[in-house]
Amino acid sequence: MTDGGDEYKREESVTLLVIISLAALSLLSLIAAFAYYCYITRKVSRRLHSLHPPKRSSSPPPPPPRAPQPQQQGKDSPSSNSASDGAGAAAAAMSVVVAGERGVQVFSYRKLHAATGGFGRAHMVGQGSFGAVYRGVLPDGRKVAVKLMDRPGKQGEEEFEMEVELLSRLRSPYLLGLIGHCSEGGHRLLVYEFMANGGLHEHLYPNRGSCGGISKLDWDTRMRIALEAAKGLEYLHERVNPPVIHRDFKSSNILLDKDFHARVSDFGLAKLGSDRAGGHVSTRVLGTQGYVAPEYALTGHLTTKSDVYSYGVVLLELLTGRVPVDMKRPPGEGVLVNWALPMLTDREKVVRILDPALEGQYSLKDAVQVAAIAAMCVQPEADYRPLMADVVQSLVPLVKNRSNQKACNPNVQSSKPLD
Repeated sequence: MTDGGDEYKREESVTLLVIISLAALSLLSLIAAFAYYCYITRKVSRRLHSLHPPKRSSSPPPPPPRAPQPQQQGKDSPSSNSASDGAGAAAAAMSVVVAGERGVQVFSYRKLHAATGGFGRAHMVGQGSFGAVYRGVLPDGRKVAVKLMDRPGKQGEEEFEMEVELLSRLRSPYLLGLIGHCSEGGHRLLVYEFMANGGLHEHLYPNRGSCGGISKLDWDTRMRIALEAAKGLEYLHERVNPPVIHRDFKSSNILLDKDFHARVSDFGLAKLGSDRAGGHVSTRVLGTQGYVAPEYALTGHLTTKSDVYSYGVVLLELLTGRVPVDMKRPPGEGVLVNWALPMLTDREKVVRILDPALEGQYSLKDAVQVAAIAAMCVQPEADYRPLMADVVQSLVPLVKNRSNQKACNPNVQSSKPLD
């Protein structure tokens, strides 16, 4: 009887222990579930908060041109390059979530025809693969740039629709503003803010007139343009969900207003990125030679870090006054990144690569810091490149510092708007 009682007690103890263990596991599961719920709630809250960036003042939102095969773009005003990936882009653009949709105006072809002097040659300010760009004046007195699309067929229609859908939702003072569009009969036109000083590219590489081939952009103006362009990409990458990858960021797609403030333009090749960490979009390799990130060129895997690389190339243009690819230069100097990268982190060599037109306008400390930022952006490994938010934070104090010091340097002359 004693043995039977002991056996019964042991079974009872084991049963009780199992029950207690199960209860403890259940409690732990509840705690874990609650913690996960709190984490998801906070994440969603932060995401919603990020979708409401500071409101922009007066001028209209973003605009850009479209894109076909890589090539240099035209003159003042919106540009474009390379063909977009087609159908999916138009539908995908509609899913972009931003700070709130802003209506764009629908114009009649007759009104735009009148505004541009009948699309006369005297009003033409640029010619890209998307079509010609004309200067115009609306009945209310607003100056605009009108892009007349000349790409026929389904692909051209899809690209037009994608650009209208995407640009009517983006909202930032650092993106070129889309004012409206026209889709009447066989005509497809986009209407943008008019940028009086055209593209950055033409100011970095003047080839006629009184400039004599020497850029008149001073150091302070170049640094401000670098900062404002960086803020444009930061908005696309981190203020929009899913993020927008520009895919054709270059100096000719940075437009300048009458005061030389910069706006990012030309979203014809833009793609929506993945909203998961480490995600990428696999797509055809499009863009402009010299600006395309190596991993994208090799694999077709596109991420926001691809834009960071392109930004680094533009920053090198601002520093050196050299185009990204120029095979007429001596051996080893034809590709800007390959030539400059080894010298960007060497304090003694940085001065050798700076644009001679900038002589006497910068401090060595500032030049070394900007060179270091450019070096990080054009790293061959995408993971080693910074986020655009980090680039912005690194440039802000440099731009402020130079602005404060400018009054003390009588040798620095500001760039003047074109007449």
